Amino acid sequence: MDARKFTENELSKVILEASLKVHRALGPGLLESSYEKCLLYELEKAGLFVEKQKPLPLVYETIKLDAGYRVDLLVEKKVIIEIKSVEVLNEVYLAQLLTYLKLSGCKLGLLINFNVALLKEGFRRVVNKL
Repeated sequence: MDARKFTENELSKVILEASLKVHRALGPGLLESSYEKCLLYELEKAGLFVEKQKPLPLVYETIKLDAGYRVDLLVEKKVIIEIKSVEVLNEVYLAQLLTYLKLSGCKLGLLINFNVALLKEGFRRVVNKL
């Protein structure tokens, strides 16, 4: 099956499996950039098109601002992944991801905190109701 025909939910399953593989291999406690590079590798190995540190402009009325926003990983131009390695996921991280979803027009975002004992405790789905 062509990866570009995957739904957001199908992509999220592939992303979760790849994230679990990375977390099992590396464990918690590393820098976000380490998890990002390894997850990128796993997703590309799975045949997905992934953009790393994708710039996300802010459009206000008729002007386009390069405000320096960057999405950690954008999978198949459909799913945004924000990677964290923090003690606790807080509401600011969720709000940031929701804003990225609104700015990009994507429907699904995944907030993944690798600094946990069990990855399911650090995996959050955020849906943009568009």
